[in-house]
Amino acid sequence: MLTPIRWVDDHLELLDQRHLPEKEVWNRYDRHQDVSRAITQMVVRGAPAIGVTAGYAMALAAQNAQVDADEKTVRGNIPGWAQAQMNHLLEAAKELESSRPTAANLMWAVRRQLQVASEHLEAEDPDIAARLMEEAIVIHQEDIDHNRRLGRHGAIILEDGDRVLTYCNAGALATGGYGTALGVVRGAIEAGLNIEVFAPETRPYLQGARLTAWELIQDGIPVTLLVDGAAADLMQRGEVDAVVVGADCIAANGDVANKIGTYALALAAREHRIPFYVAAPTSTVDLTIPNGTAIPIEERDAEEITHFRGQRIAPEMARALNYAFDVTPASLVSAILTERGIIEPPSRRALKDLLTER
Repeated sequence: MLTPIRWVDDHLELLDQRHLPEKEVWNRYDRHQDVSRAITQMVVRGAPAIGVTAGYAMALAAQNAQVDADEKTVRGNIPGWAQAQMNHLLEAAKELESSRPTAANLMWAVRRQLQVASEHLEAEDPDIAARLMEEAIVIHQEDIDHNRRLGRHGAIILEDGDRVLTYCNAGALATGGYGTALGVVRGAIEAGLNIEVFAPETRPYLQGARLTAWELIQDGIPVTLLVDGAAADLMQRGEVDAVVVGADCIAANGDVANKIGTYALALAAREHRIPFYVAAPTSTVDLTIPNGTAIPIEERDAEEITHFRGQRIAPEMARALNYAFDVTPASLVSAILTERGIIEPPSRRALKDLLTER
């Protein structure tokens, strides 16, 4: 199974998605600071994949803490050593959380690792790095398992012969493995359905053209590439049966932040009475964010619009606005698909109930 993240011996390796589909390049990371930069630079992207990566980055931070645990233990200063370890991890967490502020899974994974560290430091466990590494592996495997479970809902919401429009890349490359929106497609196909996919290019970073099309071709799933502006026209022609997208953050009321352009697709889907589904693990839901207006929206470097792979494509004096995400109101979402079940329609109560289930 395709996964963009792997732990090898004592370091992290990430599939550099900036080079796909031309070549597969794996980068090595030994320090959490370098992982943070890799997240910002989109070596790895997609909220679930960023969350998994952050889990490993926190383990690296503990591994590289500038405190000699054995020496401090010998000196009998375990409380001082524990506080120094925690301070180091808090600094690492702050840096990682600022790398892609819209990705809810990033915050979720970092806070989960901080909780694990706190519990073991209170118990005077000297090998915090090992504990965080164990938890990072659990986070990674959980993401894959949750995506597979989420994907099985594809057999429920899709029908044989459906033509699915997706957006950006919400596949194995955007997760620990298998995928969210593309996981739904994979789940439907594994259930015996014939599914065809339409993939808009997704400008300015072309995740649809470079990554989604590449992934689906690897799996032998029929895919047709579109310019972004063709999606609404395709719906008008009656050639789309469902829209399935991923999410970077889902607010407590069901509003969804996803790659810029998602909102326009949701509006077009509503106009043409096409179901609009959001596929995401529950780790993407943040109940502390009341609604979409409170979701932090990342604004990226204007050069991603004015240049393409280092080559200027816009006039020198052209101003550019590069919001990476937009917010789709819950009222436009037919259902949210999670590993725990389907929320149809999305609501504050339904999301809260789903997340508090045991």
